[in-house]
Amino acid sequence: MNSETCVMHSSRYVVGLMSGTSVDGIDAAVVRITDEPDGGVSAELIGFENTPYPAAVRQEIFTLFDPLQATVNKIGSMNVLLGELYAEAALSVITSAGLSPVDIAVIGSHGQTIYHAPESEQLHGYDIHYTVQIGEGSVIAARTGIPCVSDFRPADMAVGGQGAPLVPFTEYLLYREAHRTLLLQNIGGIGNMTVIPAGCSQEQVYAFDTGPGNMIIDGVVERLYPGQLTMDIGGAIARQGTIHEGLLNLLMQEPYYSQPLPKSTGREHFGSSYIDWLLDYTKDQSIKAEDVVATVTKLTAWSIGDAYRRYVRDHHSADALLVGGGGSYNPVLVEFLRQEMEPMGVQVMTQEEVGYSSDAKEAVAFALLADHTLKRQPNNLPNVTGANRPIIMGKISY
Repeated sequence: MNSETCVMHSSRYVVGLMSGTSVDGIDAAVVRITDEPDGGVSAELIGFENTPYPAAVRQEIFTLFDPLQATVNKIGSMNVLLGELYAEAALSVITSAGLSPVDIAVIGSHGQTIYHAPESEQLHGYDIHYTVQIGEGSVIAARTGIPCVSDFRPADMAVGGQGAPLVPFTEYLLYREAHRTLLLQNIGGIGNMTVIPAGCSQEQVYAFDTGPGNMIIDGVVERLYPGQLTMDIGGAIARQGTIHEGLLNLLMQEPYYSQPLPKSTGREHFGSSYIDWLLDYTKDQSIKAEDVVATVTKLTAWSIGDAYRRYVRDHHSADALLVGGGGSYNPVLVEFLRQEMEPMGVQVMTQEEVGYSSDAKEAVAFALLADHTLKRQPNNLPNVTGANRPIIMGKISY
């Protein structure tokens, strides 16, 4: 046996926790991370669970998205409550994976974003930009007995970044190829695209939020079908509707789509106030509910195609777009996306079609990010977030 075959690659189990802008629940993943001989890492999904938020908790989280209602006591108590719920989710997925807490090196928790303000504003002579994620890491660590890395975004923002998107760092680690240029499109509440040029270095990766993912679709469905639906399950409503060209053309004028990179957005832009405005317009125009849903579904697909044409195609002609997140389970949205991308020579595939999990992808990412934090290795991409240097993100609770 030669010395090369005797090399043992260090590996460990890590838990990643994610709760996105759609507030559907807690994604929890157990990941085996292995150090590779070339200095990189590989990640194997060992277990995954999604735990929906209790209805009352979900409603209270939505209340916190409104700064006028997000009082200090409400934020503080929800911060601790989410820590408890995240800890339970972590322990549950560890058990289901056939492991125990002593087997886990670290937990990485994104937390629940309740406010994201990436653009600088002047305050007492200082340039201030900020973000707020809740879900107390010290509670997670105390309940599980496992170190927890949480609150990743502020470190990037402290060195000039927007604190988003963060997942492209892990996408580079796991998806890069020598001969194909890949686009990784997450469609959660917000859509975000990562560009991984063929044979690229870490510094050549870039990413940005394309605009609304499921956020507007979910928002109009919840308002148009109150007490019945919170999302368009399987695209069933959109499939029955017809795209209203006048409404679509109006929505396409949104200034965010043409903002220069780097850029990120969130519920502050495409949340309840936006839905109010949109539905007031559709009511005045007597647009049928199913046509509204079809049109905003088309808008999400168009915004992704527009982003590719505007920011990517002339620099890196892509071979494939890999779609993940909840939107990948909406076949109407995916078909609209194929209509956008495939005439430009970009094959559209879901994460499942290439052997990964759409549901688990972001939870896996925060496992990898936490692993880097614990190793004291930088885990942001300055070219993606706009930060002025690499930084180690995340706060460690023991």
